[in-house]
Amino acid sequence: MPPLLQAVLWFGGTMTGFAGMAIAARSLHAEMSTFEILFFRSLIGVLVVLPFIVRAGFVDIKVQKFHWHLGRAIVQFGAQICWMYGIVHLTLSDLTAIEFSVPIFTALLAVLFLGERMWRHKWIATILGFAGVLIILRPEGSAFNLAGLVMILGSFLYAGSGVLVKFLTRTESPQGIIFWMNLLQLPAGLLPAILIYDWVTPSLTDIPWILVWGLSGLWAHYTMARALALADITIVFPLDFLRLPAMAVIGYLLYAEALDPWTAVGALVIFAGNWYSVREESRRGSSLRH
Repeated sequence: MPPLLQAVLWFGGTMTGFAGMAIAARSLHAEMSTFEILFFRSLIGVLVVLPFIVRAGFVDIKVQKFHWHLGRAIVQFGAQICWMYGIVHLTLSDLTAIEFSVPIFTALLAVLFLGERMWRHKWIATILGFAGVLIILRPEGSAFNLAGLVMILGSFLYAGSGVLVKFLTRTESPQGIIFWMNLLQLPAGLLPAILIYDWVTPSLTDIPWILVWGLSGLWAHYTMARALALADITIVFPLDFLRLPAMAVIGYLLYAEALDPWTAVGALVIFAGNWYSVREESRRGSSLRH
């Protein structure tokens, strides 16, 4: 099978993972609080990563910058709370479209905190990104509400979490970063779920959704990595836009959600800026290598 076709198929797994997260989160939220749902995700994350930590002789959990791990866990947890709020109060298409703004915020934060240069193509991507967000959130738009603003905050926090990961990779292993994030988030989800909200003991019918919820995110990131290993990012990245029609179809079939055409227009504008930035960054990297 040609590598490009393999990459496309692996990215299909990425879309399946993100869709599984959304459907499982909505299903669980009908009975559980946001904090309890996030607790189960962190728990599964710890259990999945722990065997790799043990096999490596616990070397990966030795940290040099614990306060940065704590900060990243807090920022990521805030982003997940915003995403959970959006998944309940927004259509899947609006949610997905706003998620496309994460790379825009990431570029801005990387300039501020990592010292990266803000080249012209990044400015163009940023301007187009915010224009697309304004199109999605226009006053008569379906996402022009508190949930839309919360989801934009969530995108900003996800970008901040990504920048902190980039910072941590200078001294920490990927397994250690994932392990500490999930371990630190365990009490952040468990304590409010017990002390503030009514803890709901999962039923047998909840168990499959909890497993889907906890494993889908890991599957999405794994398949994304496999796709990028087989094809250039300039080829794989445009495939991410397929998430919007895919999520719109899921929203229509499962939840009778109508697609606002302007949401697609706004997402296309955001995506065009991101795609242009990735293409130019790839060209600049290629010219530097030669």
